[in-house]
Amino acid sequence: MKRLIIALVFTIVSLCAVSAQEHADSTATAKKVQNVEETVSSDKMWDMANTAYINGNYKSAIHLYEDILSGGQASVKLYYNLGNAYFKDKELARSILNYHRALRLAPGNEDIRYNLKVAEARTKDTIEDIPEFFMATWIRSLHHIMRSAAWTILSLVFLVAALSLFLVYLLSQRLGLRKTGFYGTMVAALLFALTTWFAVAERNEIMDQSSAVVMPATAAVKSSPDASAIDLFLLHEGTVVEITNHLDKWSEIVIRDGKKGWVESDKIEVI
Repeated sequence: MKRLIIALVFTIVSLCAVSAQEHADSTATAKKVQNVEETVSSDKMWDMANTAYINGNYKSAIHLYEDILSGGQASVKLYYNLGNAYFKDKELARSILNYHRALRLAPGNEDIRYNLKVAEARTKDTIEDIPEFFMATWIRSLHHIMRSAAWTILSLVFLVAALSLFLVYLLSQRLGLRKTGFYGTMVAALLFALTTWFAVAERNEIMDQSSAVVMPATAAVKSSPDASAIDLFLLHEGTVVEITNHLDKWSEIVIRDGKKGWVESDKIEVI
């Protein structure tokens, strides 16, 4: 029985090692393919956009950055630069939108967070957040330290460590080593579960389509999805909302203080 367990553990460890290697190889291959597929024209557009931005020609920079983005070459740096260009061009809503998109790809980037905070300070809507349990805030900040891929690799490391320590527990004859193997397995297994949860949480945030930004100068929030419905309150450009429902050309939204209502879908843009 013990031999069967040991063989099973070795098999799982080997599979984890292969999986980690395949992940690394696929990442490296993807990067190589991306580098090969980058055209000279896109490189020139990037240089031209940066030059236009430095020279204060923000509209040209925006046009060039958007052209690169439409070519499918989205990245943290591109969204960040685009947010900066829109902010300089006094297009507050689009700057906030692109800062949020950049932050989704790099949640731990302090430069993006700072610029987003500066931009949001210029919005007209002052909305108080519903108080959140401090532990939830702390956990969210913790899993924003790294991206989903990094948390995934770390979780595999802890899984291998847990299985290796379990082998120490099974094979060791000395009581001290058996205790080390047992408690080490428990700790590594706990860390594996935690890092896996963080990886899933980061992945879900990236894929989330419920957050949006109000784009026009003002947008009326209605009591129902009808143009003739009562106006509950007004929102202004740059305010972030959560979408909870859709009906025809309307979206039900909730703001940070818990107020909700319906707004025309073309007046908000999904982050």
